[in-house]
Amino acid sequence: MATSISTKAAPAAIGPYSQAVQAGNTVYLSGQIALDPDSGRLVEGGFEKQVHRAIRNMKAVIEASGGNLGQCVRLTLYLTDLGNFPKANEIMQEYFKAPFPARSTVGVASLPRGAAFEIEATVVLE
Repeated sequence: MATSISTKAAPAAIGPYSQAVQAGNTVYLSGQIALDPDSGRLVEGGFEKQVHRAIRNMKAVIEASGGNLGQCVRLTLYLTDLGNFPKANEIMQEYFKAPFPARSTVGVASLPRGAAFEIEATVVLE
């Protein structure tokens, strides 16, 4: 049986979905963009600020499930400009250490609310 995970430390869902769903010891996170949890607005300041905010949002949902970033086994990154890929990699290393999660990066035409970056994860709780 699956259980919905939510926290006020991350932005509320902007559609009919859960912030995350836990099935057994696996947590499947919905994508997080750089919305400020308090205002619900996209953070200002460019791509780098968006990456940091989106990861902090994701971290809050993971922590609400009882996990931590080190338990991420799979990530998917969505970028509206793949020219920002090196910067995304640099920022990711501030949050994730070896062994790194498996990961895909996808270039997309657009993201919700005009975001430049979105991240989703699969976490295995120990």
